[in-house]
Amino acid sequence: MKHISRTIAFQGVPGAYSEVAARSFLGPIARTVARDTFEDVFKAVQKEKVRYGVVPIENSLAGSIHENYDLLLSHRLHIIGETHLRIEHVLMAHPASSRRSIRFVRSHPQALAQCSNFFRKNRGIKSVPFFDTAGAALSLQDGSSPDTAAIAGRFAARLYGLKILKRNLEDRRENFTRFLLLSRTPARLPSHARTKCSIAFAPRKNQVGILFRILGVFALRDIDLLKIESRPDPRSVFQYLFYLDLAGDPRMPHVSGALEHLSEMVTHFRLLGAYPRGSGHL
Repeated sequence: MKHISRTIAFQGVPGAYSEVAARSFLGPIARTVARDTFEDVFKAVQKEKVRYGVVPIENSLAGSIHENYDLLLSHRLHIIGETHLRIEHVLMAHPASSRRSIRFVRSHPQALAQCSNFFRKNRGIKSVPFFDTAGAALSLQDGSSPDTAAIAGRFAARLYGLKILKRNLEDRRENFTRFLLLSRTPARLPSHARTKCSIAFAPRKNQVGILFRILGVFALRDIDLLKIESRPDPRSVFQYLFYLDLAGDPRMPHVSGALEHLSEMVTHFRLLGAYPRGSGHL
């Protein structure tokens, strides 16, 4: 348990965008720990291997990361924070390489797709799918592939001593990923914070207009709903769970009243976390 208060787990290879998000939460005191899968991040926090975990939950271009919605419900952790990270894709290579020598570019398929204009303008360069953006950067560290570059973040280039050949490779600058900070204990909310609340619920079956009535619980109290997401309920065939983000937190009488009212209309309810709202464009 020594130094556990400074540890935060993320999914991927060191230098990943998730590690950048992790450091944005804890700053220079962060001791980041890489894990292979998102579930490994949840388990590391749950088993007290680390104090915190960070996972992406949605991207402004690609949408929601459904696996992490499911993991939020299958693990007893609390959301205690969020941050919105702008995803800047950078073309990088070993220092011995040059822009003219590049014939192949490695990266995660999603990153390659988000840089389609670059490949359209550079027909002589072939995109090569790789398991991870930072992993693609790491693969170039030894200089054994002078004709190959990678697309990853600036942090990865700095970490692996690579030369940046071109910045802002992404087709659209409005590329943000929202990351959640996870803990075994709920957040301590300052009284002045702009907060949000994340919940999950399963509506009662066979009731006409049930979702309309559920949304009315919040509308009647002038509560701003920030996002609603549906996912298949693993306990019942072709039934659905709903994840909902709302402005405010359970300390507020109108929010606590809405959540109490909601609990009477559903078969399953869980408060996933109340936490300060992150900055950014999402």
